[in-house]
Amino acid sequence: MNQKEKALAFTALHKKGDPVVLYNIWDAGSAKAVAEAGARALATGSWSIAAAHGFGDGEKVPLALLTDIARLIVVSSELPVTVDFEGAYSDDPATGAANVSQLIDAGAIGINFEDQVVGKSGVHALETQVARIRAIREMADRRGVPFFINARTDLFLQASDVAHHAGLVDEAIARGEAFAEAGASGFFVPWLVDADLIAKVCAASSLPVNVMMRPGAPEKTALAAAGVARISYGPFPYRTMMEKLKQDAVAVYQG
Repeated sequence: MNQKEKALAFTALHKKGDPVVLYNIWDAGSAKAVAEAGARALATGSWSIAAAHGFGDGEKVPLALLTDIARLIVVSSELPVTVDFEGAYSDDPATGAANVSQLIDAGAIGINFEDQVVGKSGVHALETQVARIRAIREMADRRGVPFFINARTDLFLQASDVAHHAGLVDEAIARGEAFAEAGASGFFVPWLVDADLIAKVCAASSLPVNVMMRPGAPEKTALAAAGVARISYGPFPYRTMMEKLKQDAVAVYQG
């Protein structure tokens, strides 16, 4: 498949109630392993890539290096590849879109794009985030790629106490609809784990909804029943693999 065909195939995987599962990767080696396990698409995790290459999260990985990593992942498999691109390495809409264009050059067919202010607290004003999404969509359209913009809201991620999540749902839904009007392809609500609240978001969203599988999250069947269209695993595959590596190394050196 060419890039356009991969982008269309990836979009088609997002089915409400029958979610595509993305077990997040961090390099070409992990991509190959996950692809051979039966994945239908590949998705990076920003935290995982940063940790695997000696950086902190939050756009600490140099943009040129991240682009090279994306390119290596793309050539490692025939599967569609979407990249966790955090805040597109710029608050400016035009600059962010130009940065995303570099990922298209690398062969990626989609991104995660978050609304938190990277390196600071809080989320971008809605009109600011809408302008940033619209700039990316217009750039991708000019390039003829049906690029999948998975627009993420960090409202729930920044509220560590899940007891506060119910009070954020209406704002999240409003953001999701504004993102859709700006050209987003999907709506990502990381850290939301209450099945009823997830179902409320899914019912209200015109976009396929992405939920992160983390400790405390419902099982896949419950997420499907709630209307989720995409399940991802964020940094947890990397953390699990590194813990296994450490245990094996302890057995070698201390066993």
